[in-house]
Order: sequence, then structure tokens, then C-alpha cells
Amino acid sequence: MVICVIGGDGFIGRRVVRLLAAEGHEVVSLDVSALSSFADLGKQVRVARMDLSNFEDVIAAVSMYKPDAIISLSYLRNDLPRQAFRLNILGMDNCFEVARLCDVEHVVYSSSVSLNGFQSSYGQVKIKETDPPAPMNQYGVHKVFNEWQALEYSEKHGMTITGIRPPYVSGTGKLTGMVDHVECIVKPALGQKVSLTYSDTMRCLIHVDDVAEVFARVALVKKPRHAIYNTGGENLSLDDIASMVRNVIPDAEIDLRFECGNEDRTGAYMFDNSRLLTEFGLRYMPFQQRVAQMIESVRREAAAA
Repeated sequence: MVICVIGGDGFIGRRVVRLLAAEGHEVVSLDVSALSSFADLGKQVRVARMDLSNFEDVIAAVSMYKPDAIISLSYLRNDLPRQAFRLNILGMDNCFEVARLCDVEHVVYSSSVSLNGFQSSYGQVKIKETDPPAPMNQYGVHKVFNEWQALEYSEKHGMTITGIRPPYVSGTGKLTGMVDHVECIVKPALGQKVSLTYSDTMRCLIHVDDVAEVFARVALVKKPRHAIYNTGGENLSLDDIASMVRNVIPDAEIDLRFECGNEDRTGAYMFDNSRLLTEFGLRYMPFQQRVAQMIESVRREAAAA
């Protein structure tokens, strides 16, 4: 298959590109930065600059490479509403419309659990894909619109478009978004002290390698059974993560100051991912093992620097 990965230069995208290439697919990494080098993969991976918010850029790239599938991972979480709108709303619609015009068989795009807002909106139960959204920020509203727009294209144009809702994605290279769970691991690995405010803050965590595999597996199926999938992950408090770190680094300096005591500070973290795991036969590595891997990776990179 020929697969275009939009946002192939990003945190998740780089891994998706390499995973698909390792399985023998022809991959095109499309990104506004196009800085990552996949030279070690030879002609199997091509890299091109593309601005998703520019329709002419998108249709030129997709027309040139003629992909069987598109994986769209580009998004923007910031306080600049116009910039976020251009990428998250206009950019995603450009992806859907160009896929329609170019007869792309399958589009897989990144939605988000941000559209579920706070866990308190649902009670202490696992949130299903069919539960109503309850976004509490601009980004969550954008993802609600993306899912609505995908449904419109699917119903009115007969397209196959699949949304993936990752929770908090973890990994040593994560620099943007909510990163407290990453700092809790990376800083002690470097011998640094880390101070976090609320020890009982809950996170649903999935490692970047696992979420990359989700996108790849779903993209390789021409017609998945559902339009939306929760990836789910492991439900952990910051205190839980600190304990995992101390299992590897007993003298880790992690300052967890006090408890939150307020459910409305906790984003949604309980998700039913049974449809994804059952349909695609996926299993995630326990997060304790991921913590050990991340610590080893950080130390190895620091020693090589």
C-alpha cells in the first residue's frame, strides 16, 4: 500500500512512518516542517513539505503520490484561536475533501478524548465512543466538529473515514501539551528533582509506540467496523507514576505537594476501548515496563550527548 502520513514529522507521526515502512509499505511523510530524516529507509519513505491548512498544498501532494490511505495526525493545541481553527478545522476538512476528490480508500484521523472534557461529566464509569461529548476547551470543540464532519463525508459521499481518540500520550520526546506525566519520569532519569502539584491527578496514559501501532493497524484495514475508536490506556495517578519511577530509581526526587480533592480538575480518564482491542487484537505493554524503557532511553541519550 501507499500511505500518506500527514504530520509525519511529529511525535507520533515519526513512529507511524517507520512502523509502516518496516512492514513493507510505501510511505510519504507530509509535514509543514519536513525536518525528519528517513534516509536509512531508502526510497521506501519519501518526505515532502505540505501545509495542511492550504488546500492547494494538500491536493497537489495527494494527487502526486496517489495514496491508498491517509493518516492525518496534525493538530494544534494553543491559545491562539485563529491558528488553531486553521489547522484543526480547515486543515482537517482539506484532508477529507481532497481524499474525496482523489478517491482515497481510507482516511484515519486523530480525534481526542478532549471532546469528553471532565470525568465528572460521566461519573465513575468507562466512557464509550457512543457517549455524548462534553468538551471544556477550544480543542475539544474542534474535535467534536472533526468527528461530525467525518460523519457527513462518510454518509453523503460513501467514504471510509475512521477517527482515533488517544488519551494522554507518553514518551521521552513529548514536549507539548500536558507533560507532567512525562516530566515525572524524565527528570529523575536525568538526576533532576521534579515538583508536581496534585498527587491524585488522574491520567489515562498510552505510550507513543502503542498509539502509533493503533493508527497503523486501523489504516491497513479498508473498512473498519466502526467510525470511532477509543484507544484507552492505563489509568494512573501522578502518585502511581512516581511509585513506578521509584521502583527503578529508589532515590528519585519527586515532590508531590498535595491532593487535588476536586473532581472538576480531572480530565476524562476512564475509557472503554473494547471495540478497538477486540477488532484489531491489540495489547498494550504494562506502563511500568514503559517507565523502565523511558528511563533507560533518557540515560542512554544523555550519555551519548
